[in-house]
Amino acid sequence: MSGSSKSPVTLGVHLAAIRSDRKLTLRQVEEATGKEVSNAYLSQIENGKVGAPSPHVLNALAELYKVDYTHLMELAGYLRPPRVRETGERHGRAATFAEISLTDDEEAELLRFLKFLRAQKDDK
Repeated sequence: MSGSSKSPVTLGVHLAAIRSDRKLTLRQVEEATGKEVSNAYLSQIENGKVGAPSPHVLNALAELYKVDYTHLMELAGYLRPPRVRETGERHGRAATFAEISLTDDEEAELLRFLKFLRAQKDDK
């Protein structure tokens, strides 16, 4: 098979990755948000059963996780992401996983992989 179909990262997958990176349980998130986000509801969001939680819930999670609220609003479908320029370049977000703590080695490896992918694209 040639080519790969890349599906965009969903809000649930994104939030689950951040929570995992922060080493928090569903119950810990519930407690840390003052029960604004119940563990059961967060589980439903992370599993894709709830795709567009309220902006209030997204704000509580953004504050707890220390991530960009606007990006969560984009993933939930409330806001449109910035337009892609005609050249195909998009400005703004330096790395897809900017919210996830990476070691220096992991960041360097991601940059090497990005360079590799771009070289493959240029060869086509």
